Amino acid sequence: MTDHTEIYRKEAETYHKLISKQNNLANVIKQICPFKGLDIVDLGAGTGRLTSVLAEQAKSIIAIDASEEMLDVTEERLEKAGFTNWKTKVSDLRKLPLRDQSADLIIAGWSICYLASENNRYWKKDIHQVMTEMKRILRSNGTIIIFETLGTGVATPSPPDFLKKYYATLVEKYGFSHQWVRLDYSFDHIKQAEELTRFFFGDELADKVVRENLIHLPECVGIWWL
Repeated sequence: MTDHTEIYRKEAETYHKLISKQNNLANVIKQICPFKGLDIVDLGAGTGRLTSVLAEQAKSIIAIDASEEMLDVTEERLEKAGFTNWKTKVSDLRKLPLRDQSADLIIAGWSICYLASENNRYWKKDIHQVMTEMKRILRSNGTIIIFETLGTGVATPSPPDFLKKYYATLVEKYGFSHQWVRLDYSFDHIKQAEELTRFFFGDELADKVVRENLIHLPECVGIWWL
């Protein structure tokens, strides 16, 4: 099984190359919460796939991730783009180094799932801690948006079994609304498609990519908002 923690620590640049093959989610976010002029927090920001999209219109944006190496890439991208309205912080999502009621919009992309997997015996407690922290830093009229996988290499949602209870909990216990979109990967050529999918998703999907010549690889993404 691919060790994503090690990838995030040691291979941030290659990870960013993979996700750069997807479209950005600015329009999806804007439909839920117009973000111009807002104070935004991006949880599990990684290499800044959402931070860099939101920074242009945000009043301020703070990118938080457990991996300093991932945030190094984010910082480099934001500096190169000339943005000055941002900060990065290395932190666990269960204890955020931020003031109460300091955010208008909280985005959490592909990050809470690592705490909320049924493979983690404490997943319910961990979700509760993350939710408590998000609500603590959120202003009274603020918005939370969570993005998680609903399956890679599939045309319609097929969520991993170990995340299904987490997704149900977001709706049933915490009151999130939910929808899904396609966020496909568009690779330059089949060699690149194979290399990047094998790097992050493992041999089974990479073998399918080669077998079916999937330069265009479908991806389903769930969106939960509150």
